[in-house]
Amino acid sequence: MSHFLRFCRSTFVQQYNSQPTSSAYRRLVWQGAGLLGAMLFVWFCASQTSALNAQPPSHAVEQATALSNAFSQVAEKVSPAVVSIKVEAKRQAPKGLFFGMGPESSVRGGSGFIFQSNGAILTNNHVVDDADDVEVKLQDGRTFSAKVLGTDPATDLAVLKIDAKNLPVANFANSDNARVGEWVVAIGSPFGLDYTLTVGVLSAKGRGIGANEIEDYLQTDASINPGNSGGPLINLQGEVLGINTVIVGPRNAGVGFAIPSNIVRRVGEQLLSHGEVSRAWIGVSFQELTPELAKSFGSKVKGGALVSQVVPHGPAANAGIKSGDIIERVDDKEVREGRDLLRAVLDKQVDEKVRLTILRNGKRNAVQVTTGERPDSGKLGATGRGRPSRQGSPVSSFGFNVQELTPDIASRLGYEGAGKLFVRDVEPGSAADKAGLQRGDVILEADRKPVKSSADLVAALKDGQALLRVNRGRGSLFIALRGAR
Repeated sequence: MSHFLRFCRSTFVQQYNSQPTSSAYRRLVWQGAGLLGAMLFVWFCASQTSALNAQPPSHAVEQATALSNAFSQVAEKVSPAVVSIKVEAKRQAPKGLFFGMGPESSVRGGSGFIFQSNGAILTNNHVVDDADDVEVKLQDGRTFSAKVLGTDPATDLAVLKIDAKNLPVANFANSDNARVGEWVVAIGSPFGLDYTLTVGVLSAKGRGIGANEIEDYLQTDASINPGNSGGPLINLQGEVLGINTVIVGPRNAGVGFAIPSNIVRRVGEQLLSHGEVSRAWIGVSFQELTPELAKSFGSKVKGGALVSQVVPHGPAANAGIKSGDIIERVDDKEVREGRDLLRAVLDKQVDEKVRLTILRNGKRNAVQVTTGERPDSGKLGATGRGRPSRQGSPVSSFGFNVQELTPDIASRLGYEGAGKLFVRDVEPGSAADKAGLQRGDVILEADRKPVKSSADLVAALKDGQALLRVNRGRGSLFIALRGAR
């Protein structure tokens, strides 16, 4: 192309210089040259466009197309096993408030999936809790009346049964092998819109948000909304990684949580076979070992589960485990964080012997514990929390106030222990707030000594720091409090 343009330019100059130099002639020559240039420009652009159109798709487009096809294949594979659930619950209107109204009916929706071809379905307990009638709709349009075979409020799981055979099933993945950042797909019925597919990634593993008694959630940014509860979270192999259960924040905020498939499968099989769940338990409450807490315990370890409470006469107590011990291993499994301890214990059978490696006062020991059967939540303590009165004594330099725990206030807090002080207020941004102290916490110990009065607490804080053990909800935890605000 460049050779051709140079030839045209040379020819034009020669012809131009050999002819008369009238202005009219020169103007005509320039117009012809301009027309020829325009034609050449149009021809060049057309040839380049044609060449681009003839090129194969780029590698990026091929990858995007392959990913899109993967999502479609997942939907085609798993959707036949996904169900929509409609629940009707009838409850009597409160007396004296709605005179003459009679029973009040409530209808709600959810999702689930078939995990046995004979009609066994997994969903969330909160979808079918207190249900009078449960209706299940399949992808092919058939509807069935469902029976609730069993529920497990501790994990928020339930198993339903419909009278059908040879149904498509969804297979489980090993949730322990799930990787943060991998693509995941949620299928369910948000707002009653059946078989809605949303896509995202696995955002985190091992989350606990205080929604249920047993938590080891997978976090995802795949859009989850009301009605998705009980539906599957799926990997690109078309396997169930978990059951979508909880959303945090406003709808479509991109923060959703799913129960891992390894817990779902284990609970589902027990509910299907026995109608209830029996799970191993060692009788401790634990918390993460933060650098601040490690320093307070004189420990240099970077991982482990800090025992914050030992249930009296439970398996751990009988084996000599104490509050303040750091559990580093369960048999041959390393405990990097508290959730590792939870998973390791839940993998055991009731009455199974396990070896715990603990760190106490800088010394490492092995302790053998025989697991017991985990009691229901009612036997683990109350969780209620009331509004304390507004009178108390300040521990002002740390930004919190405490008050004597009277029987009336203890009742409102749902607390039945021997603690004498509770936290009345915590100032936002203060040292107490940053350390994690909360209003309603009952202070049990300061620097490993019982706190029987505000004077005991003030004495412990004289040096500008203290290791507190407080009761919160069902259990207790340690808080390393340092520095004035």
